[in-house]
Amino acid sequence: MDAASQAGAPERARASRTVGLAVAAGIVLLHLAVNLTSPYGFQRDELLYFGMGRHLQFWRMDFPPFIAVVANLSQALLGESAVAMRFVSALAAAAIAYLAISVARRLGGRTYAQLLTAVCLLTAPLYLRAGNLYQPTVFDQLWWTLGLYTLVRLQESGDRRWWIALGLAGGIGLLTKFSIAFFGFSVLVALIVTQDRRALATRWPWLTLLIALALGSPSLVGQLRLSFPLVGQLRELQAVQLTRLTPLDFTLGQLLLVGPAFAIAVAGVAALLVSRRWRHLRVVGWTAVAAYATLLLLHGKHYYLGPIYPVLFGVGAVLVERAWSGTRARILRVTVLAPPLAFGLVLLPMGLPILPPPRMEAFTRSLGLTALVNQTNTGQVLRLPQDYADMLGWEDRVAAVSRVYHALDPARRAQAVIWGNNWGEAGALDFYGPRYGLPGVVSAHGSYWFFGPGTLPGTVVVTIGIREADLRHLFERVTLAERITNDWTVPEEQDLSVFICEEPRGTLQQAWPEWAGRN
Repeated sequence: MDAASQAGAPERARASRTVGLAVAAGIVLLHLAVNLTSPYGFQRDELLYFGMGRHLQFWRMDFPPFIAVVANLSQALLGESAVAMRFVSALAAAAIAYLAISVARRLGGRTYAQLLTAVCLLTAPLYLRAGNLYQPTVFDQLWWTLGLYTLVRLQESGDRRWWIALGLAGGIGLLTKFSIAFFGFSVLVALIVTQDRRALATRWPWLTLLIALALGSPSLVGQLRLSFPLVGQLRELQAVQLTRLTPLDFTLGQLLLVGPAFAIAVAGVAALLVSRRWRHLRVVGWTAVAAYATLLLLHGKHYYLGPIYPVLFGVGAVLVERAWSGTRARILRVTVLAPPLAFGLVLLPMGLPILPPPRMEAFTRSLGLTALVNQTNTGQVLRLPQDYADMLGWEDRVAAVSRVYHALDPARRAQAVIWGNNWGEAGALDFYGPRYGLPGVVSAHGSYWFFGPGTLPGTVVVTIGIREADLRHLFERVTLAERITNDWTVPEEQDLSVFICEEPRGTLQQAWPEWAGRN
């Protein structure tokens, strides 16, 4: 390298980091702006995670507790608005982009490669939506991306301390979502099929595993103490949702989630597997292949593979930047940028909740995508995408319960229990209930069943969403108090009844085990 090149290197490095920081900051601002103006409210699963925070038992949760801990911290430090509660998700999305761009930079990518990496992420509905919702998905994507980044650094530097960073990423991933196991398995497969298998004869991979298990132990201890509810959840998921997914569905689903950027990721994998320049990164390429094959064979949902792409975008972008030179290079770069930009602009409302329900319905219909993008996990086709349909009407339902509850005479109100049929209703009552003067909620659905029936015996119970026939098994007197309808939401929330239930056949505490099998 000549003196001029050496003098220019620090400036190029600073410029490279600036691209990553600028993109990360832009992502945060984008999500803040959307959350300030969106016509939608909180999504059903978000309300569950807020509720898990209120009922936090760090070592006794049926779900990895990271999401509940962060929900508590966000609410305490920032407040309860959509901007506040989703701010951490926006930060996670920004960190994913920064890591992916950093991979491109470390592999020699200059401004174009880094911007192409950013475009791949910013035009993919998968990453836009994940960063705009308070769910484990965006954090799962972050820990996988961090894990792959540490593999790149480990292979580049040979510094074995990166094994410790890999263990930390795996451990926080285990605190976040059990799907991090797919990442760990894929790394193991990649080590075995490459020359890096020699590392398995050292203490470092096993130290990595030990760190991950120790850090993620609250998730494992919770399963042990609650008799492994994950097994039942996986059986239900397999029976209701995953059996419908074919290998072709899974592969084509990737195109819808990330669009034309999928080709850049595939090019990145191919380069990692065959390029002599990057032969030291074979383990990263084989990790991606193993993750795809594993999820394909297990009938995983389309978005389960999402965490593997950000780093691959960075690799593929460098490949595009280095191809050819002169006029041909400029033509190639414009040609590669155009499809993801067009895809992202056209499908932006699929990634971010910016169109109100009537316009969103018209949008999906105009593109002929209704049957594809508005399909639920169980195969039903809605007027809106399921996530958006699940963001509507929750506070209205809480207001209806409040009217019924406050209409009770003081003596009955003092004994009244509020009961939500599913975790969406229960989470909404938990979140909005204090504003309406409601007591804590109980529910026998999902995680809420583990929170228990409370201490009141249930001489008076106000329910929402539970069928009258089911209630008459438990109460002599069941009175319809109010109905709430909303055609825009998911089918089970479109027509709800609020009942006042009295003269119980037994206490709620006695009935609770029976309701476990119904949910």
